[in-house]
Amino acid sequence: MTRTRFLFALISAAVLFGAGTGLADSDHDAARRAVERGEIRPLAEILSSLRDRIGGDIVGVELEREHGRWVYEIKALDARGRRVKYYVDARTGDILGGEKGKR
Repeated sequence: MTRTRFLFALISAAVLFGAGTGLADSDHDAARRAVERGEIRPLAEILSSLRDRIGGDIVGVELEREHGRWVYEIKALDARGRRVKYYVDARTGDILGGEKGKR
């Protein structure tokens, strides 16, 4: 991934976490507290470790609480330009699964 695309992805992630209503602020605060308590790894660490493993460009990120655990939902474009979604354990950085979409 080029530096420009990585910065775009990082800025996009920041917008996803920081923009919006009071609810979005609340979600952002919850994510920050989870990082401070060591419940999850910071997004920058997750993206850095994933960059080489997924072989594509990251275009979006969401942090969700699913079945009692924090999960980063990472949207990317693979080398062929297809949309791919990865579910990553926010505490360990392990890829839990994924979905491939169309071009």
